[in-house]
Order: sequence, then C-alpha cells, then structure tokens
Amino acid sequence: MALTVREMTLDETEIVIDYFHTSTVEHLESMGVDPSRLFSRPVWRQRYASDYSKPRAERAFMAVVWLENGAPVGFSTADKITFGERANMHLHVLQPERRNAGVGVACVRQTVALYFETLRLKALFCEPNAFNIAPNRTVQAAGFRYVKTHTTVPGPLNFHQPVTRWVIERQQHGKGDP
Repeated sequence: MALTVREMTLDETEIVIDYFHTSTVEHLESMGVDPSRLFSRPVWRQRYASDYSKPRAERAFMAVVWLENGAPVGFSTADKITFGERANMHLHVLQPERRNAGVGVACVRQTVALYFETLRLKALFCEPNAFNIAPNRTVQAAGFRYVKTHTTVPGPLNFHQPVTRWVIERQQHGKGDP
C-alpha cells in the first residue's frame, strides 16, 4: 500500500464537496454534521475558489488529499487557522468499507507533518464527535494527546454536540521551533 499525502488542488476540492453531499444522513450525524446546514455545491465551490485565491497566511482553511496508489482514499481539512500558531483538523476516509481499517492513522501522521510545515504551527487540534469512536482512536494512535471532552457547535455544518478535544504540539511531534 503506497500512501501519499499532499495539499489538494482547487479542482480536487470537489472530493470534499462530493463526500458530504453523497454521505448518508446516518454518517453525517455520526460526525455531528447537520445535513440541513451543508452548503450547496456552487456555494461550496465559490468558498474554496475565494480562499485559494488568497496568500497561504490569509486563508481560512487548508485541504489535504490522501492517496493510495494514486487514488483518493480520504482527506483532511484544517480550519480555525491562526497562521504560525494553531489550527483545527478534520479527517475523513471516503469509502465506508475502508473506515476502521488503519489507513487513517498513517495518513493523519503524514497530514500532521504537512500542516506543521505549511502552516508553521505550534499546535494542531482535532475535535471529533465524542461518540464517533473511529476518529478519536485514530488521532490518539497518531500521537495526539487528550485535552478534554465538552459540548459545543464545532463549525458551521455542525449541531450542538459533545466533542473530544485532542492536541499535538510541535515539540511533541518531534519538530523544533518554527
């Protein structure tokens, strides 16, 4: 299995849009996503186009594609970015049969390194739905440290829910100061 992790091109952001618009209601709810809050495809495309037109340090998010033998198997996005300081990451495996199969841990480890390098981070957070076991186990196995469990509305697509906050810091990841 040859895994490659790299930043998504603007054209590849269609993977993210398709993922959310073709997921079952049950899967969306397991992630804490309210299907009624999904952006329409045109709005989502416009949001990505607008963000990609900005310099890296001014962007609101970053998208990373996970490839196995050249084919997409998943992706990660980062938001709540304070360039040079911190960001929040999200992780998604595309095919249901590939979830809980270990591909996520390897990809998350590579993704963390890419986020630290590209965004010059000191800390990277992840806040999966507390009841969604797979991403919680994945980030823990990838080296994230448990911070707390609390209730919040994590983002514009989400409903109020319990989330588990995880963090990995630059020193913990094995990198010195940026």
